[in-house]
Amino acid sequence: MKFLWTPSSHFNLANLFTFVNITAGLLATYFITQNNFTLAIILAWIGGAADIFDGKIARKYSLSNEFGVQLDSFADFLSFVLVPVFLIFQASYAPELHGAELLLAAIVSIYYVISGLRRLIQFNINADAGEVENYFTGVPTPLGAILLWLVYLLNAYDILPAYGVMFAMLVIGWSLNSTIKVKHP
Repeated sequence: MKFLWTPSSHFNLANLFTFVNITAGLLATYFITQNNFTLAIILAWIGGAADIFDGKIARKYSLSNEFGVQLDSFADFLSFVLVPVFLIFQASYAPELHGAELLLAAIVSIYYVISGLRRLIQFNINADAGEVENYFTGVPTPLGAILLWLVYLLNAYDILPAYGVMFAMLVIGWSLNSTIKVKHP
C-alpha cells in the first residue's frame, strides 16, 4: 500500500480521488443519455466532491506531480465542462428547440466546451505541481459548472427559456478565459 503515499505513483491517494471524479463524470454522461437527469446531477456532485478532496490530499501529503496535474484537468474537463453541457443540451435544448435553433444551441455548446478546454490547458501551462495561487484569473471550470447547474435549474422550473440558457452559457463560457479574479478557496 506504499504506492498510495508515493508522489510518483500514478495510483497515489490523491489520484485515486481523481479517478473517482472521472468515473462519476462518465456515469453522469451515461445517465444523461438515458434522460435520468437527477442521477446524473448526483453523480456530477460526487465528482465535484472528489475533486475537492484530490487537491486537498495532494497538498497535505505532498503527492502532487505532473501526472496528477494532467489527470485532474482531464477529470475537470469531463465533469465540469462536458457533463453540464451535455445535461443542458439534452434537458433544455433538445426538448424545446428544433432546426436552426437547435443548430445555434449546438454552436453555443461547442463554444463553451472549447472555452473550458482552453482554460484548463492554459491553467496547466501556467501551473506548477503543488502550487496554489491566491486568485484564479478567469472563472475556474468547477465554478462555471455550478453556474451552469443554476442555469439548468432556472430552465427546468420554467424561469429561463432556452434562449436565456444560450445567452447564459455564452457569458459563462466567456468568463472562463476572462481577466476576472476569483479567490481560491
